Amino acid sequence: MSDNSQDKGVKRRLKTRHVSMIALGGSIGTGLFVASGSVISQAGPGGALVAYFLMGLMVYFLMTSLGEMATNTPVSGSFSVYAAKYVDPALGFAMGWNYWFNWAITVAVDISTAALVMKFWLPNIPSWIFSAITLALILLINALSVKAFGETEFWMSLIKVITIFVFLGVGVLTIFGIMGGHTVGLSNFHYKQAPFVGGIPMILAVFVVAGFSFQGTELVGITAGEADNPSKAVPRAIKDVFWRIILFYILAIFVIGAIIPYTSPDLLGSSASDVAISPFTIVFKRAGLAAAASIMNAVILTSVISSANSGMYASTRMLYSMSHEGYAPKIMGKTNKRGIPYMALGATTIVSLLTFISSIAGPQIYVWLVAASGLTGFIAWVGIALSHFRFRRAFIKQGHSLNELKYHATWFPTGPVITLFICILVICGQDISSFVNFNWEQIGITYISVPLVLILYFAYKWKNHTKIIPLDKVDVSPTDLRDKE
Repeated sequence: MSDNSQDKGVKRRLKTRHVSMIALGGSIGTGLFVASGSVISQAGPGGALVAYFLMGLMVYFLMTSLGEMATNTPVSGSFSVYAAKYVDPALGFAMGWNYWFNWAITVAVDISTAALVMKFWLPNIPSWIFSAITLALILLINALSVKAFGETEFWMSLIKVITIFVFLGVGVLTIFGIMGGHTVGLSNFHYKQAPFVGGIPMILAVFVVAGFSFQGTELVGITAGEADNPSKAVPRAIKDVFWRIILFYILAIFVIGAIIPYTSPDLLGSSASDVAISPFTIVFKRAGLAAAASIMNAVILTSVISSANSGMYASTRMLYSMSHEGYAPKIMGKTNKRGIPYMALGATTIVSLLTFISSIAGPQIYVWLVAASGLTGFIAWVGIALSHFRFRRAFIKQGHSLNELKYHATWFPTGPVITLFICILVICGQDISSFVNFNWEQIGITYISVPLVLILYFAYKWKNHTKIIPLDKVDVSPTDLRDKE
């Protein structure tokens, strides 16, 4: 019996509650706990609320698009497979390697960040020791079983959710003067230029930060490939994540904007390693909680480890799926008796480790590697929206009824069109100032991921002579590709 045929049922042990919490946890991290402060300082509390709301709405459309495809065709490779099936095999190839590269590099960034966060408590211990421990921990979690990964992510995500609930409660009590000594009210919402600082241009400028905050929500598509019941788990995850994103982000930013004036220098920090300037820490301190910094440092550490853990899982499953599609070496498709794609896991770990080592041996190489993964999340979102647009058009053109679909995306075709527009806007507007100042090195660092994806796409297209699949030839039949992996 081959490795791949052993106990297929073992592979799919992600329960519905795991899928929902993984998707939610993927969207809550340092983007909310730390970087939200810099957004408020730039665009004001009103501008920040508008930016996060619009980006959250776009992410909802994106997830419903992904959900419609994932319930029709559940597979670990998710949007790489969908791009190949519904658009062009060359696009599937480019999307797959783009996403794998993105998360493999992100794992290295996260283990470096975890070391910086740990220095809050243990400043005299070398950073590489903490990074090594973090990498070993996430490798162990991912090597044990899918269930181990799901449970770990569930509890780490739960810690973040509980923190936000406590923060919102403390924040409301502080606004009304029940905690903190005096009533704050909504005075900071009309302080100086608030609530909207810089108008529409500044709202568009902070769109980028808001977008990065939501990176990881697309993990729901990856988890569908190993969910016990994707037709139930994916729609529930999408519904839960949207409302919780809106609730958590909008209410949290409202509380921060009400308690801390946008002119406060404390909001300018955006480094995950400086927990003292996390807006959550500041609010807790103003409410009179002395241990605020240590508590938030622990939560931020949990977020970073959670991100690294999810990144290891996502990149491993993408590489595994690509091996079955012929986009990666077949050896990457090997699994052990617990259903873990151990070769793909090993390859991802090596790349993450080499990237981390380069941060010590060659800082400039590290900067370029991180930059190369910077926009890949948005590029993946473009691929998802494009794939769904083509899928639904092909589905209708071939005479199918929407009643045949297990889940319907919201507002088609408006949803994917809005997603495409906003993602392309964010990608193009990532660093406009560099073009104005003709800073070609900075342009290269910022936008390097775009030409890399185009090279992958056209190289595969040239070698294999692929074409965009005609709508009447697109395979839209419901297929559970998990059993073919």
